[in-house]
Amino acid sequence: MSGEERFIAAVKPLVDAMGGAMLPPDEAGPEDIVLAWEGVAAVAVRLPQLADSLDHILAAMERREGRPLSELDRRAKQEVVRILEARGAFAVRHGVETVASALGVSRFTVYNYLNREKGA
Repeated sequence: MSGEERFIAAVKPLVDAMGGAMLPPDEAGPEDIVLAWEGVAAVAVRLPQLADSLDHILAAMERREGRPLSELDRRAKQEVVRILEARGAFAVRHGVETVASALGVSRFTVYNYLNREKGA
């Protein structure tokens, strides 16, 4: 495996975790990020839209928990909300609604979790 191939393989888990896509550098659009290895364009990264990122983050959290987020207990749901707030999930339009749906709670409950965190 060449150095460039190792570089691409090393970057892939990060791109996957963000919900991005990797493509050849010559297919990069103006919003894509071209990564270079030893001065040569190696791969382009297309970042997801913010709303898609939230869905991707929620799916990754479910995989990490090994079950749907709606099946978590209250304390675990509060922790999920804390993590999502730290990652900017609630800056996304309809973020509270999306998270509430994934957690199986009301928007009011999510706001309560957020307010509890701010008051702590």
